Amino acid sequence: MAVELQILGRAVKAVQYRQHRALDSRLASVGSTLAQWDALRAISRTPGASARELAAATFQSEQAFGTLAGRLVAQGLVDRRPGRGRRIEHHLTPEGERRLEAGHEVADAVLAECFGVLTAAEREALLELLRKIEGGAQQGAGTSQDAGTSPVRAPGS
Repeated sequence: MAVELQILGRAVKAVQYRQHRALDSRLASVGSTLAQWDALRAISRTPGASARELAAATFQSEQAFGTLAGRLVAQGLVDRRPGRGRRIEHHLTPEGERRLEAGHEVADAVLAECFGVLTAAEREALLELLRKIEGGAQQGAGTSQDAGTSPVRAPGS
């Protein structure tokens, strides 16, 4: 049976929306939001990264990330330091590391609930398929048409 692409896109969006709402709601218990925790996670993975690099890693505009980073600095979670040239580097403070770790515990529980209906093999297959789609999109595969199919529109946009 052929799957209608718009229905598939909406299903992906619905799962993402549910996961994000659950994460945002539960992260409040550790004094964070999903956007803040994601920023802390990105900074932790690449200490010294620029706002441009971190914006890309967190799927935000540079302006949005700059505003968020300013709030994280004000909360004592992130330290900004001068880098080479005009570069400003971002680093977690000890409090930022504690908040990140608390967020990891919350996220692990939420994600276990979200993906708990899948077997380990199904989760592995889902990850492989999502990475395949992501890789194809990065190579511009979403702009070409296969014979006999209609163009694909981005879901939820």
